[in-house]
Amino acid sequence: MIQQIATCTAAIFLGLSAMTAAMAQQASIDNAALDGAQFRPHERTFGLVYTLPAEVNATLQATIGGPLKEALLVHGLETEAIRANIAHVTVVHIHNADPTTPAKMLKALPKPPAPLVATLKRFYTTEAAKGAGQPWWLDLGIVKEGAGFEAMMAYNTAATAALAPLRDGPLPRVTGPVYAKMGDAGKDLVRTLGVSGVNVVKDGKEVRSHNPHNTLVYSTKTFTPELEAAFNKVADQFNQILPDGIPTTFKTVSIVELAFAGNVTREIYRIDLDNGSVLDVATGKTVSR
Repeated sequence: MIQQIATCTAAIFLGLSAMTAAMAQQASIDNAALDGAQFRPHERTFGLVYTLPAEVNATLQATIGGPLKEALLVHGLETEAIRANIAHVTVVHIHNADPTTPAKMLKALPKPPAPLVATLKRFYTTEAAKGAGQPWWLDLGIVKEGAGFEAMMAYNTAATAALAPLRDGPLPRVTGPVYAKMGDAGKDLVRTLGVSGVNVVKDGKEVRSHNPHNTLVYSTKTFTPELEAAFNKVADQFNQILPDGIPTTFKTVSIVELAFAGNVTREIYRIDLDNGSVLDVATGKTVSR
């Protein structure tokens, strides 16, 4: 585990050189949507994520899957109940309409960590920015301690520095009404990296705002006080069902495509954390980086 952390720490410094390269590319990145009152139109969002192992998905489906769907239907959230999503924990997302972006991401990607051991634990609701109204999510957090968590955080720092320069502008869901409600630190991240909630290095020190988690509900409906109270209650119930969380070993990291709210709609490249091999999911063939 010590070597796992060391590997990811080294990746941070590799990522720093990518951060320097990013400075030269800022001229091609359009931040104009940040000053608008509406969300930037969504074209294509790509990202890097750890997909949940099949056994973890099975546990979630057998324990809280039914109650969750029932709660969504009771509260009129039919779209949320059927919304497609490949269960995952995000590393970083970027927006770019260019269809060649995933291949560029694969080439720029820092060396991933070894398989990560962590515990998924504690359900809670969250908004993109408090008071913005939408989007909002029901999340399952990760215990913030241990070698696996530290490796996740270190890799977020490196991957963000390497991949953020490939964006064409900010993620649509952090523009308009969300950006207006953000604090200064969040706004700074969106202006410089296109997304909030990521780790950066400032003055030689890692500054952490990344919060790795698995999202169960993606909603663009207005997060009214009534909905917030209802789904905070749902989260409390789920915490009673799974009080000790779910021990999880993440064995792959994938380049994926996502919808506006951040739900993963398809896998593109899947990287094995054991041996570093890369699978082109559409063709089933192994490809080189």
